[in-house]
Amino acid sequence: MEAVPNIPADILAGPSGGRVGAFFDLDGTLVQGFTAAVHLGHRIRHRQARFGELTGTVEAALRYRFGRMKFEHLLSRAGGYLRGESLAELHDLGGRLYAQRIESRVYQEMRDIVAAHRQAGHTLVMCSSAMTMHAAPIADALAIPHVICNRFDVDTDGRLTGAIVRPIIWGTRKARAVLDFCAANDIELQHSYFYADGAEDLPLMLEVGHPRPVNPRPGLAAAAAEHGWPVLRAGRPARRRPGGRPGIGLNT
Repeated sequence: MEAVPNIPADILAGPSGGRVGAFFDLDGTLVQGFTAAVHLGHRIRHRQARFGELTGTVEAALRYRFGRMKFEHLLSRAGGYLRGESLAELHDLGGRLYAQRIESRVYQEMRDIVAAHRQAGHTLVMCSSAMTMHAAPIADALAIPHVICNRFDVDTDGRLTGAIVRPIIWGTRKARAVLDFCAANDIELQHSYFYADGAEDLPLMLEVGHPRPVNPRPGLAAAAAEHGWPVLRAGRPARRRPGGRPGIGLNT
C-alpha cells in the first residue's frame, strides 16, 4: 500500500464550504485511549469509587468486550454509579481532566486534519458515544463547534438521576443522529468525511463519500480492506517541540 504523506493538502484540494461535513469520533480516533477511563482513574485516585463500582465496571467491560453486554447497558451501568452527582461539577471536572491528562493524548495528525477541514470551511462535528463531560472539552479545544454525544439525565436540581438520555448514541443510532444533523444543516453526505476507529461506526462510514478509518480495530480494518477505503495510521500523541511535527501517513 502506498503512503500519501500530506492529508491536509488533499483535503484542501477537494470541495470547500459548509455543505461538506467533517465528522469525528472521539476515543481512539482524536485521542489515544478512552476518556472515560481517565475519569474512572480520577475517581479511584481520590477514593470516590467504591469497591462495588470497581468490580462492577470491570465485569461490565469484560462482558461488553466479549459480546455478552450491549453498549447501552454498559453505559447505563456507568451512569448509575454517578447518581446524585452535580452535572455542573462533572463538567468542570471534565475540563480539568482534559487539561491535566487528556490534552497530551490528542493525536497531532488529527489536530492537523481538523485544522485543514476548518481552513476549507467544512462543517466540523464531533460525533461520539462518550458523555458530554468527556467530549465537550476536547471539542472546545479543537474548535469543533458541533457535538453529537450521550448526555446524563438530570433532575430539577441539576443532579444525575443515574439514567442516560435516550436514544443512546452508538452504532446505527449514531449514524441516524448524524443523518438528521445533515438534513437539518444542508450537509452533502457524498462530499463529507468521517473519521473513526471501530466497526460500530460502519453504518455511518457507509453513508459518507469519504470514509476515513483511523487506527482501525479488526472489524473496521477488514471492512476498509473490503471496500478499498484509505486507512490513516496516526502515531503517538504529539509532544509539542519547537521546529518539529510528526508526519501523517495514509495507506491506500
